[in-house]
Amino acid sequence: MLSLISEKEKAGMCLGLERINKALLSLDSPQDKIKTIHVAGTNGKGSVASSIANSLSAAGFRAGLFTSPWVVDYREQIQINGAFITKDRLVSLTERLNAAFPQLTAFEMLTVAAFQYFYAENVDYAVIECGMGGTLDATNVITRPLVSVITEISLDHIDVLGSTLQEIAQHKAGIIKQNSTAVLYPNEKTQSIFEIKCKAMHTHLINVPDRGDFRLNNRETVRLCLEAAGLSIPVAAASLPARLERVGPNILVDGSHNLSAAQALLCYLKENKIAGVTAVLSMMKDKNVAGYLKIIAPYCKEIYTCRVSNERAMPAGKLASLAKKYCHNVTPCSSPQQALEKAMVAGGFLLVCGSFYLARDIRGLLL
Repeated sequence: MLSLISEKEKAGMCLGLERINKALLSLDSPQDKIKTIHVAGTNGKGSVASSIANSLSAAGFRAGLFTSPWVVDYREQIQINGAFITKDRLVSLTERLNAAFPQLTAFEMLTVAAFQYFYAENVDYAVIECGMGGTLDATNVITRPLVSVITEISLDHIDVLGSTLQEIAQHKAGIIKQNSTAVLYPNEKTQSIFEIKCKAMHTHLINVPDRGDFRLNNRETVRLCLEAAGLSIPVAAASLPARLERVGPNILVDGSHNLSAAQALLCYLKENKIAGVTAVLSMMKDKNVAGYLKIIAPYCKEIYTCRVSNERAMPAGKLASLAKKYCHNVTPCSSPQQALEKAMVAGGFLLVCGSFYLARDIRGLLL
């Protein structure tokens, strides 16, 4: 299965709904036979989606969750009440889909598999996280979402979604459907875009009040989403790996990579009075590497850079050169494993950051 997915991923990303709509139509549109909550945004969408699903599960509902990227196990992207889809089930679904619809991309195939699985397993609700953007994302085949949720909008994937917050917001707003309900995280700079979209779609817009803290804002987003779905149940915490995740008393793993995420990470370190940080760092070269480093690197006493096994990853030497502008003690390493070993010897509070691919490589070793 993973070899099949890997081969498809090599073909690259291809946004658009024509291929997946054709496949789902021939499968009798399982995505429209389940109650869905659709979540888009730049930051926090995975955590918000996870929190919604956990809240539903804790309240006794059978809750499906489709989220990405994976960190621990490829199967974690499709789960029900916290249990990953079984390997045999996922292999069966993906092999049948590939045979019937070879034109599907890896993410499209996984999305179809999730909808089929949730329908077959008779979930009460399915929480679906967008992969990228909204309008042309494969998950945007949902025609009648129970609630559409938009989390924080910031600059990311600018080569695909646009170089301004407004352009990116237009893509995210694409998940808002006619005569429905949308819940919007505080996004002052792009508020009007969502207001115009909801008015045009005759959709009820619920604005989340700004609590002045992204964690409180995320929690309130979840609460208002559940309320909009007609549910008065407690909000449960998110449970996704590599999102400000403590894997030990002195180890933090965070795969987020844009500027807003870097600010959130810095805020977490300061609020928890974490000092003497030794970082293991890797980043994709198509991200705002300089901007991220400007925020995080000055807070580190030492940094060990590395390159993960992804063609988009920045070479360790180049990343080290950029990091040295903000931290004097930076060492490039030949692999994530070597970087981790050196960081462990150096001591201090260990921070693994900058990429979900890095978290994927290292998290298992830490645990």
